Amino acid sequence: MSEMNDKNLDLLWDVNVNVYVRLGSCSLPMKEIVGLEPGSVVQLKEKAEDLVGVFVNNKIIARGEVVTVDDHLGIRIKEMLGTQGAEEQK
Repeated sequence: MSEMNDKNLDLLWDVNVNVYVRLGSCSLPMKEIVGLEPGSVVQLKEKAEDLVGVFVNNKIIARGEVVTVDDHLGIRIKEMLGTQGAEEQK
């Protein structure tokens, strides 16, 4: 039976899932939103040193810091979260 489970798991390793990082958020009145234009700055609630959330299929799985990798943005994972952490971020 264990061999069958291992084969089933092997099928999942190449499945792509959506991963995204939430940098931060804020609340703005609609008046300010419609007034946004190129060059506008939106201030977020989070501080620059705060960790960002890493999400898989809309569930937070980790927190990390933003880094640059060869002129691209990346995330250095600082902590992995279990299901308890995922519930806290809903």
